[in-house]
Amino acid sequence: MKVFLPLLALWLVLNESVAPGHVLLGSAIALAAAAVYARLQAGKDAARPGRPVTAVRLAVAVVADIVRSNVAVGRIVMGLRPGARTAGFLSIPLELRDPGGLAVLACIVTATPGTSWVRYDRAQGMLMLHVLDLVEPEAAVKEFKQRYEMPLMEIFR
Repeated sequence: MKVFLPLLALWLVLNESVAPGHVLLGSAIALAAAAVYARLQAGKDAARPGRPVTAVRLAVAVVADIVRSNVAVGRIVMGLRPGARTAGFLSIPLELRDPGGLAVLACIVTATPGTSWVRYDRAQGMLMLHVLDLVEPEAAVKEFKQRYEMPLMEIFR
């Protein structure tokens, strides 16, 4: 009900009408949107983000990684980086299980050029990434877990 009335009011304001047809259609849309919103809400047992200092450190690291990856991918695309490059898939066993933490991790991976989130197997906790320039897979897994997973686990306890 928290969402229903504001959505209905927004519908009526945007249509500049309180005609019965607009009230009925707006009510149907607001009711459907409220039902979807209710399903998207986290359960009572879901972890709430905390540790703001860790979150700020993670954000700074992510921004630095995005800038560094943009430069590296730009050099690869423009042919400025000599030598062979090996693209590949990386399987990363994750301890992180919180849906909010996984969503943030997916955003980080998606925002970083040269990496793509391929698949996440919830049963095994296994994340598969595609990496444009994969040099040492074991070192990349260790760095990923230290740089992203550990801070997210601390934030989403």
